Amino acid sequence: MGHHVRVLRPGDEPAVDTFLAAHADASLFLRRNLLVSGLVDGNGRYQGAWAGAFEDGRLVAVAQHTRFGSILVQAPLHAAAVVHEATRASGRPVGGFIGPRAQTLVARTALGFDSAPLRMESHEGLYVLQLDALVVPDLLTSGRAHARPSTPADLDLLVRWRAEYRIEANADDDGPALLASSRDDVETSLAEASGWVLEMEGAPVAYQQFNAMLSDVVQVGGVWTPPPLRNRGYARAVVAGALRAVRAAGVHRSVLFTGETNLPARRSYAALGFTRVGEWALIFLRIPARPLDRSTTCQQE
Repeated sequence: MGHHVRVLRPGDEPAVDTFLAAHADASLFLRRNLLVSGLVDGNGRYQGAWAGAFEDGRLVAVAQHTRFGSILVQAPLHAAAVVHEATRASGRPVGGFIGPRAQTLVARTALGFDSAPLRMESHEGLYVLQLDALVVPDLLTSGRAHARPSTPADLDLLVRWRAEYRIEANADDDGPALLASSRDDVETSLAEASGWVLEMEGAPVAYQQFNAMLSDVVQVGGVWTPPPLRNRGYARAVVAGALRAVRAAGVHRSVLFTGETNLPARRSYAALGFTRVGEWALIFLRIPARPLDRSTTCQQE
């Protein structure tokens, strides 16, 4: 079937919104970026260069090359072509790939990074939960623990926790740059009211921040319990407390992804009621680089 690929620009938002809504659970980052920043490529946190593939005038694939360098994909078809166009439009180095696993692998191959040194490659499961089915742990229902929104008074502690999370979960390198970007992460979560702290006897013991929030669905991310406090149910409780609060505000669904080998997290999320619906991937290059091969324009069937 014939198709054409082009940069997506202001005015294309309705088509992108309709397409992403048809793949809603696997498009939370893209849907959030569209909602917050539209189809604008700039220096805003959620901005980047967007490209789409069309068949008979209908949008069938999307990629965004974000200003952080990651390529976000929702491209059941023509994944290679849309990531080529998004990187061409952005002119930025590629830092990694995030999205449905099969699509990220096609995108990596298309841009010539199959042999590139990687900081991280994680096979993740994608999980969903209707919040009316949330199983709230006894730690919360008994009142022994309390989940609350994070506040500016938590900033210094949460910056350290966020940096530790990124070292463990994303293989980030420790140092001043990580602390600075972790501070930016936490300050953003405070501004967006997306961070939650679990307290035991008034002391913070765990943290989570939604990494995408829409009016009806949130994506759980950044769940962290310091190693000395693990295996006590704190991570499960902070997620449940945050979800219970957003459910009361009208959110009815949650999505998350977690590593295939992270058995404690998988058990915790299953206990909350999450069920697996797909495969996800996080692939980060050791050093961001320009695409190595722009000649491939094959389509994913």
